[in-house]
Amino acid sequence: MKRRQFVQSALMAAPISFITDRVMPPEAGKAFKVQKGEGRFHGHIQLKGVNANIQDVKVSGKDTNGALAIFEQTGLSPKRGVPVHIHPDQDEIFQVLEGEYHFLVDKQKFKLTEGESIFLPKKVAHAWIQISEKGRMSVIVQPAGKLEEFFVYMSSLANEPTREEMAQIFADHGMTVVGPPMQPEN
Repeated sequence: MKRRQFVQSALMAAPISFITDRVMPPEAGKAFKVQKGEGRFHGHIQLKGVNANIQDVKVSGKDTNGALAIFEQTGLSPKRGVPVHIHPDQDEIFQVLEGEYHFLVDKQKFKLTEGESIFLPKKVAHAWIQISEKGRMSVIVQPAGKLEEFFVYMSSLANEPTREEMAQIFADHGMTVVGPPMQPEN
């Protein structure tokens, strides 16, 4: 009987220790709340270059030991798309909170409106463009990778980068540009 209890305890503890080692914040057991319209770190991150959108860090990779990051993006760049790119190590989930967006995933095109979500697997080329005048999305990246640092870097630029410079900035942050930005469909 004791052996059975030991085995059951060991099996039940194994997944929990795996999860806590992977996703517990550095200060385990400390919850936090991020207010609507605020970012956890960096305040509002106003991008330059790819677009002029605002990124708010809701959950940082610093909070999860790199396991995931969550951003809220306020779209200020209608009809301006991001380059087709690949995240070799990160899956992404976008949920449209307001407005309309078009996504290109490999060769498939998707139209998303408020309340709809899309899963973008790692190693698959993708891009998106804001179609509506106003837009807002929640973006989950797993694992966190260097996307938060990418946003911070893009906000620090003095001038809009050339395509070559943009490709290098993407590469420096763990992404590969494989095509031009999406354009609105006529």
